[in-house]
Amino acid sequence: MNTPRRLKAEVWIVLGLSLGQSAIYAVVSLIAKLTDEGGLRRSKATLNASQSTREYLDLTLQLLGIGFALMPVALALYLLSLDRDEPPVWRRLGIDRSQPLHDVVSGLSLAAVIGLPGLGLYFAGRAMGINAEVIPSGLDEYWWTIPILVLSAIQNAVLEEVVVVGYLITRLREFSWSVPAAIVTSAAVRGGYHLYQGFGAGLGNFVMGLIFGYWFHRTRRVLPLVIAHAVLDIVAFVGYSLFADSLGLR
Repeated sequence: MNTPRRLKAEVWIVLGLSLGQSAIYAVVSLIAKLTDEGGLRRSKATLNASQSTREYLDLTLQLLGIGFALMPVALALYLLSLDRDEPPVWRRLGIDRSQPLHDVVSGLSLAAVIGLPGLGLYFAGRAMGINAEVIPSGLDEYWWTIPILVLSAIQNAVLEEVVVVGYLITRLREFSWSVPAAIVTSAAVRGGYHLYQGFGAGLGNFVMGLIFGYWFHRTRRVLPLVIAHAVLDIVAFVGYSLFADSLGLR
């Protein structure tokens, strides 16, 4: 039986195993950067870091990391599927294949709306010293580097949009939270687990969370958000890996 007490415990467990945990670590990382010599201006945040100097051990660890990072998604979907008198969880969160063209077009449009302002905010944050230097890929150049970066981008998108938007907003609304409160809370969690990149990144992702949360509230579809997020991360990860040297970024 879905009592409020049980559902609240469920939400804390899901977040504690996934993005809520990441938010706590991000705050600790931010404090470490702020108190380090040079502060945020001279600090770096490396995404997709190499796990080993041995090529195939690194590949194995990358694949394991991507796979296990999706376990909270499976948990959240399973828990939602236990709710009685509700549509199937795929339809409930809008991650089915009922509107493929609409989802793709909407996802690409959202990526365009978020991407360019987000890039501008990052460089503005760097200029003001409130953002760390973000290294989108720390992987060595192997034959599998690009595929792993693409898989990592998709994993990030699925994890964040299903858990922090679809699952969290759905559960908060079941607690009788207002729509604005549920959306702001979801956005705050998103901004929180990006604070390891600095205050600018936290703010930018908070705004992104507001937009994505509102979209989910209006459409009840998470899939366009997954597509938009995956596109943004693929462009950042793969673009950096391919062009960082020629652009003098590393």
